[in-house]
Amino acid sequence: MIKLNDYLYSGDTVLKILQRYTEDLKKSAKESSNQIDLAHSNFLIQIAELLQHNEFLTSQSQRIREFYKLMANDYPFLAFTFKGRIKSLIRAEEKFNGYIVEYIYNYYNEYGKYPSLPELKNCINCFRDLIAYRIVISLPKCHLKEGENRAEEELKYLYDIANKLPDFLEERGFTAEISPLIGEKKLPLLKNSVTPYYKDYIINSKPEGYRSLHITFYDNIARCYIEVQLRTKEMDDYAEIGPANHLAYEKQQNSERSRRDVIPKGEYIYFDEAYERGILLQQLELSKLDVNMFSAVNNSLINDGCGLYRGRVILPFEHLSRFQNDLVD
Repeated sequence: MIKLNDYLYSGDTVLKILQRYTEDLKKSAKESSNQIDLAHSNFLIQIAELLQHNEFLTSQSQRIREFYKLMANDYPFLAFTFKGRIKSLIRAEEKFNGYIVEYIYNYYNEYGKYPSLPELKNCINCFRDLIAYRIVISLPKCHLKEGENRAEEELKYLYDIANKLPDFLEERGFTAEISPLIGEKKLPLLKNSVTPYYKDYIINSKPEGYRSLHITFYDNIARCYIEVQLRTKEMDDYAEIGPANHLAYEKQQNSERSRRDVIPKGEYIYFDEAYERGILLQQLELSKLDVNMFSAVNNSLINDGCGLYRGRVILPFEHLSRFQNDLVD
């Protein structure tokens, strides 16, 4: 079985690793008539193109920067950051194989049989967040009036920003995609006209406590999908360095182990290969990898200059509240 782990110890660049892994995976897929591995290799080509051809990213980030400028004008008292990144190679590989494992497991539980090849291929054609942008806002305490609750006030501003975002970006070549979530609760702060486009994980928080607003756009100029996440600083801390980070990881590992117990080894090759690739990536000792522009002391202390593990940064914009000492009327 061809797997990414075998290409991470030769000192190659991320692009060279992608090239070799993709070529070998495609060759093996053709020899064995493995349609999922063929789709897998095409998926890797998309990532390589994102890393190599950044002209469209420049155009995209400039258009998104216009919304940053709007926020700086309309909310001068807020502190906020705009971050953009291309999903890391290891994370993208984990998610691709994770989708396969999850889909087969759920399908088997529901129907007592394995999905057909067309059904399985369709399930992995759902990546919308290879390019993702995040807006994180914070209301400085000095701007709170007596009796106001900071979390409640930040939430009002966050939803106000979310209400403006779809129309603003659609005027600049983006098309908002209808959210696939059905039957979720809706918060009145979100306008009816934009509600269908958002995955509202604030009012519908995940079991581990993760909270955020997600919306997907298709960039008609760059011809690719992007995801935009909107959070308060408190939500971002909880997701990045708080319980949501660690609990989600532990939950994922336990869930994947239980799926292996349900699906007998050797019965469905597509599950076996995706499961093994995912587990092997989880077991990586990052300090032992030899990838150009990447180094790690352990799995926590990492210096990633190539997007192998933490993703490539597209745009970092930071806006500090302009009024740190006076209340704003």
